[in-house]
Amino acid sequence: MSQPSPVQSGRFISFEGTEGVGKTTAIEHLCANLSAAGIDYIRTREPGGSDFAEQLRALLLDPATVIDDDTELLLMFAARCDHWHQRIRPALQAGKWVICDRFVDSTIAYQGFGRAQGDSAVLAKIEGLIAAFIPQLPEQTLWLDLPVAEGMARAGKRSSADRFEQEAIDFFTRVHEGFAYCAAKDSKRITRIDASGSPEAVATRIWQTLASQT
Repeated sequence: MSQPSPVQSGRFISFEGTEGVGKTTAIEHLCANLSAAGIDYIRTREPGGSDFAEQLRALLLDPATVIDDDTELLLMFAARCDHWHQRIRPALQAGKWVICDRFVDSTIAYQGFGRAQGDSAVLAKIEGLIAAFIPQLPEQTLWLDLPVAEGMARAGKRSSADRFEQEAIDFFTRVHEGFAYCAAKDSKRITRIDASGSPEAVATRIWQTLASQT
């Protein structure tokens, strides 16, 4: 079956980063700026974003879930495929901005590096799934970057940890390497954002980055 042609209207913006870098707060600031500018948008997330994908998210993040790495990877893409068709594509076709908390780069970082330690065969498998099932990558990806230990210290203040947040620092060090790999491979799409400093300072860096590429 042929893939649908890429959507041309709207803007597709994704946020990436390891645990505790402040993606949620940064997205809230961006959405406030978009509202103030009169820009129509939807805010969504991965895994999740559509009804079915949210069901898979609950399973994937549940600390009681025990699955192998291939099953985890395929569930991520099942959620993503439904998310694309049910929410992302319709919003872009309607001319809206899509602000997404995580997308394909998180799969490369978490499953390709965190789980598989950068194994070339696994990375090729992930790239193949992206090519087969994702018709369009984000127009711009903002990688919020902090030292891993600093981000984990922030995340450690949360009341509970999900299945991924319970991983050890070595896992997140590899995830960070994965995001750096993605940024080096696709430097035109991915912009590293210094996530240190106040939320307002980070929000300003993000807004200036997006404005410069309008």
